[in-house]
Amino acid sequence: METMLPFIIAIPLGTAFLLPLLEKSSVGAKLSEILAVVVSSALLIISVTCLGNPDIQYWMGGWSLGSGALGINIILDRLSCFMLVVVNSIAFVSTIYSLNYMKRYTSQPIFYCLFFLMVTGMNGVILAGDIFNLYVFLEIAAIASYALVAFGCEKEELEAAFKYLVLGTVGSAFILLGIAILYNQTGHLNMSEIAKILPQNNVVLLAAAFFLMGFGLKAAMVPFHAWLPDAHPSAPAPISAMLSGVLIKALGVYALIRIFFGVLAINSHITYILMFIGCLSMIIGVLLAIGQSDFKRLLAYSSISQMGYIVLAFGLAGELLLLKKTSWANLALLGGLFHLMNHATSKSLLFLCSGATEYATGTRQLNDLGGIKHRMPLTGGCLRIASLSMSGIPPFSGFWSKLIIVIAVMQAGHYWIGAIAILVSFMTLLTYLKVQRSVLDGDCSPLVANAREVPMAMCLAMVLLAIICVCAGLLLPWYKDVLFDPAGSVLVDNFEKTINLLQMASGG
Repeated sequence: METMLPFIIAIPLGTAFLLPLLEKSSVGAKLSEILAVVVSSALLIISVTCLGNPDIQYWMGGWSLGSGALGINIILDRLSCFMLVVVNSIAFVSTIYSLNYMKRYTSQPIFYCLFFLMVTGMNGVILAGDIFNLYVFLEIAAIASYALVAFGCEKEELEAAFKYLVLGTVGSAFILLGIAILYNQTGHLNMSEIAKILPQNNVVLLAAAFFLMGFGLKAAMVPFHAWLPDAHPSAPAPISAMLSGVLIKALGVYALIRIFFGVLAINSHITYILMFIGCLSMIIGVLLAIGQSDFKRLLAYSSISQMGYIVLAFGLAGELLLLKKTSWANLALLGGLFHLMNHATSKSLLFLCSGATEYATGTRQLNDLGGIKHRMPLTGGCLRIASLSMSGIPPFSGFWSKLIIVIAVMQAGHYWIGAIAILVSFMTLLTYLKVQRSVLDGDCSPLVANAREVPMAMCLAMVLLAIICVCAGLLLPWYKDVLFDPAGSVLVDNFEKTINLLQMASGG
């Protein structure tokens, strides 16, 4: 597995550089489709085979830790295994979906080139063991996503991509400033080495604030969310699924918890900020979503709300670990990681369903849709499953992850936060009842009357995600010990190491 580890980054990167060569070929589009499916399948298989393996540290180019700032390494642990499976699963499904969906666009090889550059960046962020290369991979994924949002080259897409570019650059600048501060204070870029010798002073607190703003913007957390409602609806449907399903998690939440739990010594102030931002995102996101008439824009605002649950869970876990309530912290981490996976699958499915309805009818306005279930029964069934899962209706997976988070919040004594989580879940239900009533039920609208089911590849992608939405919650006892518990234990172990190092440094 150690020899295979670099290929998780090298395979999509090499594919991305190979694909533009196919653009001028008469069979370039077909070859790019075949290559995309093969590569995304290979990445998913490698990611799944990583599960259960011991932690691996791989040094690039013969460098080593003794090389100081020059040493570049990638690390595979149980948390990165979990994220690799989530990211590459959604990438595989999005690739299958795009086989038919992207035929309406001009250049499929260029699309897949940008797509795999984005996958390269996300995989690199997940595996990066040094903080500067985490930033480099983050920028690779971000720049590719800017271009993918603008891929249609219409006014709406270009405007959304420009806003995303400007705000994304601001977020990247904050992250780079934070990295510069840590390097100035320690002389290292390796995250484990920074944690060992990082002093605790006001300068480091400034770096923590920069990271919070930078990664918060990448995760589209309130009040850093302004770019998301324009970017996600404007992108092609498979890219909307990737952006909302995994990009904001890998570049935002994952990177944030890696640094706060494993590099910086998380304190009570940071945990309260994370919980506050999580609650704020939950409330504002759902309030903005419920009033939308644009299907994809509604889903984008809903993503802000659901990401609030995830950030709340990780902030709560940090607080419980500081209080040495490890068992309840593990429950909060289980809820956060489970909801991260559930949101990735359910929201990706919702964006693919919205893309299917737009593909068949030419509109994404809820007021112009209606009766889809009569003309597109498979799309309608998948949309209903995804809506119920996102609303937290049992037995779908979204119910169980929200329930676990609420139980952990209540056990920590934050009853008002638990009440907010329940209220937001109820408002989410109202939002998706509106979607189901407008899109699925009633008589066929004029635009829907002539619609027909989307091509087979698009249907297959939606069915695969719908199966996960149904089975993930019911089968949780059988795979929790393989997927979630090991990933959560990495964060607990990293937290305890940083706290112990801090106590040793202060003489405590």
